[in-house]
Amino acid sequence: ELAKPFPLIKPFVVDATIYHNAGAGDVHELGYAVAVGVEYVRALVDAGLTADEAFGQIMFRVSATTEQFLTISRLRALRTLWNRVGEVLGVADEHRGAIQHAVTSLRQLSRDDAYVNILRATIATFAASAGGAEIQTVLPFDAVAGLPSDFSRRIARNVQVLLGEESNIGRVNDPAGGSWYVESMTAQLGEKAWEVFQSLDADGFAAKLADGTVAAQLDELVATRAELLATRKLPLTGVSMFPNYTETPVDAKPRPAAPELGGLGVTRDAQVFEDLRDRSDKAREDGNPPKVLLACLGTRRDFGGREGFTSNLFQVAGIETVVAEGERPLDFARRLEATGAKVAVLCSSSALYKQQGLATARALKEAGAERILLAGQLSELGSEEAKGAVEGNVFDGMNVVDLLDSTLNLMGVSK
Repeated sequence: ELAKPFPLIKPFVVDATIYHNAGAGDVHELGYAVAVGVEYVRALVDAGLTADEAFGQIMFRVSATTEQFLTISRLRALRTLWNRVGEVLGVADEHRGAIQHAVTSLRQLSRDDAYVNILRATIATFAASAGGAEIQTVLPFDAVAGLPSDFSRRIARNVQVLLGEESNIGRVNDPAGGSWYVESMTAQLGEKAWEVFQSLDADGFAAKLADGTVAAQLDELVATRAELLATRKLPLTGVSMFPNYTETPVDAKPRPAAPELGGLGVTRDAQVFEDLRDRSDKAREDGNPPKVLLACLGTRRDFGGREGFTSNLFQVAGIETVVAEGERPLDFARRLEATGAKVAVLCSSSALYKQQGLATARALKEAGAERILLAGQLSELGSEEAKGAVEGNVFDGMNVVDLLDSTLNLMGVSK
């Protein structure tokens, strides 16, 4: 009754961002959104509204992510699925539209290298517009660090203004329509999400949420995503890739303590890497800066690529990398003793690994190195004896979280 004088107001919001931030992927966010929407429709019909009137009271709040085409396809698929629900319930064609309020993903925001969040927001905003979102909200780039500043709020507004006024992204209806790639992805998302919806709808979404079914599904999705993040198959610029651990953090006022409400929490992608960085920062403040020695054999052309890769890897956790260049094993041993590093990594080419790898590893071990690693594959050392002189290797696709956690543990850096 209160909403009748205001026909454009949608008093009931299906907030799918809750499930997205708790770990849901595109398929499950879409399936959950439809399931919650159906719950609302049933409740409103039970309260005396017609199905047409119930549809007119509902709006969807959805996430917009840096996965540009998935976001576009998901928003398009939601309209298709909601139209399908309306068709089954006998809702008139003109009332079946799914009004969508897209919010840039909180899960994808990072505390470290926060200005990269502006790029993330720009991609997500473009995707939401191309996907047909009627309303958009851009989260400020410092939202994770604390309360947004006037500057970050202005940048968030300007992202929308620039895309709208200069790129004209809101002037074309369904710009992705007709693209085979997007149409195919939209159809596939819709089919998979409908399966998720049907698996929950028999008992009702509220019942499945209460009995832990939804939480169990989210836990499985979070574990799968955590593996992709840890192996950097899902890279985070400025966090798990190309980190700047000496940066000056964003200055933001802390948020007031929020009440404990229970329910689903937020699982941010960058959190595990930020926790590692915090451990290193605390150790540095306590006078125990974590360091790793990079024993770079030969000339820059021999070790340059692997030195850069290895430095990048350890700096993800805020661990300082000390580059030692030389030809003789004794040079590296002396440098290790001077720095007090407990971990050393051999960086060079396959040819030099075969020639100097074993001798250098032995010299580092005698100088006090507690762990010696190799940048590359162990087979590059040649002999089995040389392979036994190192404890492991660093390579693209490895679980960097496990490596960095164990390295900090070895250095005595507390959690």
